[in-house]
Amino acid sequence: MLPRRRFLGFATGVVPLAALFCNGCAPKPRDTIVIGSKNFPEQALLGEILAQHIERHAHLHVQRRFYLAGSYICQQALLAGRIDAYVEYTGTALTAILHEPIGDPSSVFDRVKSEYARRFSLDVFPSLGFNNTFAMVIRGEDARRLHVKTLRQAAPYATQWRAGFGYEFMERPDGYPGLAKTYGLHFAGNPRILDLGLLYRALLDKEVDLIAANSTDGLIAARDLAILQDDKHYFPPYDAVPIVRDDTLARYPEVRDAIATLAGTISDAEMQKMNYEVAGENRDASDVARGFLHSKGLD
Repeated sequence: MLPRRRFLGFATGVVPLAALFCNGCAPKPRDTIVIGSKNFPEQALLGEILAQHIERHAHLHVQRRFYLAGSYICQQALLAGRIDAYVEYTGTALTAILHEPIGDPSSVFDRVKSEYARRFSLDVFPSLGFNNTFAMVIRGEDARRLHVKTLRQAAPYATQWRAGFGYEFMERPDGYPGLAKTYGLHFAGNPRILDLGLLYRALLDKEVDLIAANSTDGLIAARDLAILQDDKHYFPPYDAVPIVRDDTLARYPEVRDAIATLAGTISDAEMQKMNYEVAGENRDASDVARGFLHSKGLD
């Protein structure tokens, strides 16, 4: 799977933002819920899971507005009423939307939930069950040769490695600068800034030796890659949580009931497997989502 992107997407968000907020956009029909997503396969999968579950159990028409760039665009679409719900990650909500520092990891969900309610009139639902954290990934052959499993163990070798990161990871408050300081990371030259879709290719082709990816990426296991454990717990949790407009829930309380039944249903391994089915095997996200809901007895 291509690396994920809880990222904000300011640069790529110009066209989607114009499309979302143009004066000519037609209002949605009555009894219609609009589900959004960010611009990568996992998000389309999660959007489909929400959409199909609501269609079946809330008996509402669901429109899909997927691939809306990043968190900033989805957040603005929610606030403007152009979408009713999407899935966000708690660590991103805390640092990128609320602009708050990383504190006690165990309190991230509670803080995000309370502040989204107070500032935005948005309801943050319990986690779908998996934590899509940042992952520092190296080739499996290198991990075995050097006997490294953690970032602390890998730090002494970093001076011989070339790193490859997406632009957002270099800039965001929970990204590279803090990680480098926490672990004392110094690479062989400045990290290469790569398009997110090229990170895995660069690693596999040995153009770089370490990339910033995400723990539920489907290619990690499929391509014999290794995640270096964040043994100093630098990253906050990035639990996948549905976020829904309060006024939508007031109009359609059955939506609350439908989404609530999805809590805790997706494990890290299940999300990684679904991601690989879409990005690695080119299966349609709607088919994979339908299969997942059936496997859980939720169809």
